[in-house]
Amino acid sequence: MTTRINITILTISILLLIPLIAMQFTKDVNWSLFDFSVIGTLLLSTSLIFNLILKRVKNTNHRILFYSIVVFLFFIIWGELSVGIFNTPFAGN
Repeated sequence: MTTRINITILTISILLLIPLIAMQFTKDVNWSLFDFSVIGTLLLSTSLIFNLILKRVKNTNHRILFYSIVVFLFFIIWGELSVGIFNTPFAGN
């Protein structure tokens, strides 16, 4: 279990390096420390929920259903935080 979590944290760290490196070469990517922490938390919580589903749900069809719901929620939250698709106070623009 700890190996899976270590791989997850390493993968999230590598994904967060992409905008960090892009910020060095262009002004179009302008993330603050808060942006990095929010997306890092979102990615970590999503992956931990995936691990929980993998551990607890034995039926493959139910697993696929739960994974689909989590991915859908991830994209809805990400979209709202980045461009504000629902115009909530949490919107990025």
